[in-house]
Amino acid sequence: MINEEVHNAFEVIKEGGIILYPTDTVWGIGCDATNEAAVAKIYALKQREESKSMIVLVNGDRMLYQIFSDIPEVAFQILDLSEKPTTLILDKPRNVATNIVAPDNTLGMRMVTEPFCFKLMERMKKPLVSTSANISGEPTPMSFKGISPAIVNGVDYVVNLRRDEKAEKASAIIKLGNDAQVKIIRK
Repeated sequence: MINEEVHNAFEVIKEGGIILYPTDTVWGIGCDATNEAAVAKIYALKQREESKSMIVLVNGDRMLYQIFSDIPEVAFQILDLSEKPTTLILDKPRNVATNIVAPDNTLGMRMVTEPFCFKLMERMKKPLVSTSANISGEPTPMSFKGISPAIVNGVDYVVNLRRDEKAEKASAIIKLGNDAQVKIIRK
């Protein structure tokens, strides 16, 4: 089942489509993080200003280094010690769509081990955009059932996995500057 869903999602993504999928936290809307047109579709669907960046998921250190060349050592310590999914905002991303990068030249990333996301990125060989499955300004749905029909009908593919599960909460968010500053955005 999971391999079939990875295949279906990959086929949509490689054609520039956007998907609705389960992550290690809440359901997300995603696409190829290197495809500017696909990223723009997500902004339009969410009715979100492009100045509000989204995050990318990565499935290991190799993919992390494809996006960030200068990663503070504390980033690895935080990832190793985190007991829950944690998004790190890092400086100077590269090799991703420019419209996903924040105006201050940062990008949030989360390392995932969740099987669907991990296998999909393994197949894509690229990072996956992840943003909560809601219209901008509305509450983040904690389960598939809570996702607005406008979102479900607005994506090119809805992954058929884990639709009955409820998320505990969204990830923690920590901003790490190359100047060694650490700022907790969301616990």
